[in-house]
Amino acid sequence: MLLKENIPVTYVFGKIKKELIMVAIYASAIYLVHQYYDLKEVSIPLTVPTILGTIISLLLAFRSNQAYGRWWEARILWGGIVNDCRTITRQVLTFVDSSIDGDEKWALKERIVKRQIAWCYSLSRHLRKQDAKQNLEAFLSDDDVRNIRNVDHVPLALNELQGHDLRTLYKLGWVNEYQQVTMDGTLTSFMNSMGGCERIKNTVFPVTYSVYIHWLVLFFVLLLPFSLMESFGILQVPLVIAISSAFFLIEKMAIHLQDPFENMPTDTPTTAISRKIEQDLKQMLKDEMPQVTDMVTNNQQQKQAVFYIL
Repeated sequence: MLLKENIPVTYVFGKIKKELIMVAIYASAIYLVHQYYDLKEVSIPLTVPTILGTIISLLLAFRSNQAYGRWWEARILWGGIVNDCRTITRQVLTFVDSSIDGDEKWALKERIVKRQIAWCYSLSRHLRKQDAKQNLEAFLSDDDVRNIRNVDHVPLALNELQGHDLRTLYKLGWVNEYQQVTMDGTLTSFMNSMGGCERIKNTVFPVTYSVYIHWLVLFFVLLLPFSLMESFGILQVPLVIAISSAFFLIEKMAIHLQDPFENMPTDTPTTAISRKIEQDLKQMLKDEMPQVTDMVTNNQQQKQAVFYIL
């Protein structure tokens, strides 16, 4: 994902390279036919492509605005995920008092926070149709890894495991019922954000609308050489290429923005956001880490210290 870096010119024009080659060949062919067959009577007034170009510009502007709206909504949802991750971590670390049975409570708190990091990475890959289980072992216990091994929707399964641990906190008396309701509301917010992202991912932008605009752009490009030939001669070739490039680029931009979870440079930067969440949550864990020498440090001890109450 390209974030603040300038997008290379080669990348930009590489997206319309085939179209520009075809336009250059077509415009050159029209010029040669005009020159060698003296078809001066085959001419179209410049007002015709001007009016058509104005109509196409309005349609492309509307389409680009709708596509950007989908991209921006995806970014807002992931901004909410960032805030909720920090919130659930703060709630876990502050609601559960570690002054008594510190090691056992710390093991559970650490497991919940690291599982939340895994949830962010798995959701990012899930939305991009990648392997959502990849590289999660660093954040999950052995039990969690086994629980998600055969599931199809990994983020959903991880959120369910968070709910189980929240119930464990309540049953052990480590949080009261009001704190449980508050934390459950945060988990529900994660589900809402995930559902919003999936809605954007699975809702196809109207295909007929895209096809009609594309046909109009092609028709405009086909008319353009005939309108510029009388006034510009051979110069109509670079002019047609330049004008066509503007329309093709705007069309491509809208196509890329309308699908913000396709693992492309114009995507919502879910991987970068997940990495930032990981850094923030690990910092919060480090600040809260109990200062004891016999703190639980391996998965086997964690499993002995923390259990589900079913």
